[in-house]
Amino acid sequence: MDEQELDGGIANAGQVVRVGPHVLRPSSPHSGSVHAFLRAVKEAGFEGAPTPVGIDEDGRERLVFIDGEVPVAPYPDWSQSGSALASIARLLRRLHDAAREFDPQGLSWNDSLADPAGGTLVCHNDVELSNVVFRDGIAVALLDFEFAAPGRAVYDLAQFARLCVPIEDDFDQDRIGWLPADRAARLRIIADAYGLDRDGRAELLTAINDALARIEAAARRSIDTGGSGTVAMMNRRGGIEKFDRRRRWWTIHYDQFAAALL
Repeated sequence: MDEQELDGGIANAGQVVRVGPHVLRPSSPHSGSVHAFLRAVKEAGFEGAPTPVGIDEDGRERLVFIDGEVPVAPYPDWSQSGSALASIARLLRRLHDAAREFDPQGLSWNDSLADPAGGTLVCHNDVELSNVVFRDGIAVALLDFEFAAPGRAVYDLAQFARLCVPIEDDFDQDRIGWLPADRAARLRIIADAYGLDRDGRAELLTAINDALARIEAAARRSIDTGGSGTVAMMNRRGGIEKFDRRRRWWTIHYDQFAAALL
């Protein structure tokens, strides 16, 4: 059957295709672990993730295609609504609940974005709009588990907040297609929809600090080891300077976010 290229992605842009009822994408040394995890959460009743089929002879992983809308930048207005944001938070909570009995020990994981504090709950770590399938404006599935790794649920929530509040300087928010919004209120929506208690909300703020530091460190490592192509890609995405802008913006607005979570 013909291969239909699917939009979205960064590292795998242009390499993810649909073939009939399946999606083919590059595999990694950790694909076997991810597939074991996806099968486990499905057995636990979570329907919001791709069902793995296996690894093809050409090295690509094969998963069952999930029908729906996947926003890509510049993001459509409906995907930036409070209701869409809350639906992702609820979906992520259901994933975490389904993952609690899965034992990640002895398996291999991509630790590029993993929780620096460690943990035993396998987390997605990269929940952003182009990794979410929507139907009628409501999130129904998460995609692209390539950065899945053991950690804490609150850290996974912090990475999601970083990407979808978003925790970003105004310049970079505009550049990637986010509309002006009360971002502190959007963090409150995430905490409410996920069901965080008072202690969890305080922990979320600390975890956001961890998430910001983790993605910056990963980006700087990739530039140091990736050559001119990696630098060019980084420049297209706002340059390494965006991390300085982000840290300054978060420091300036931190108290607003803390107040919104009370």
